[in-house]
Amino acid sequence: MDGVEVLVAILLAVGTVGTVLPLVPGLGLAWGAGLLYGLSEGFGGVGTAAFAVMTILAALGTLAGFVVPARVAGAAGAARTSVLLGAALGIVGFFVIPVVGLAIGGVLGVYVGEHLRTQDATVAWRSTWATIKGFGLATLLQLAAALAMSATWAAWALAD
Repeated sequence: MDGVEVLVAILLAVGTVGTVLPLVPGLGLAWGAGLLYGLSEGFGGVGTAAFAVMTILAALGTLAGFVVPARVAGAAGAARTSVLLGAALGIVGFFVIPVVGLAIGGVLGVYVGEHLRTQDATVAWRSTWATIKGFGLATLLQLAAALAMSATWAAWALAD
């Protein structure tokens, strides 16, 4: 294993962890590791196919991070405005409270939005809990995408 392969493996590992702990842009880092490998070692036939697969996995995982929580929250009765408030407070939280601010802000935003809309704490909590489960499912899907990207890169590296 040469230096580039070691670096790419480390970047993929950090990216994979980043899908669960939002310290780094997990799937973006994993995708960038694949791009770095391709630019460094050459894409070739196998590399082009592998990088295409990695790109599709990164796109699907990223999309899941947005779509799944919103769909789960909506299915539980949360209003779109509450989900958007959760997204906005999640972004603010990301910058205000490192590491956990995104989750805290997102959950708080959905709860506040639903409580203001329904004036019922039980209904607001039900929608918020569904949103939390949606974020958990999205995280698992992103983790699966990162692991599949890592496996794709490993097959690519072994084929080179």
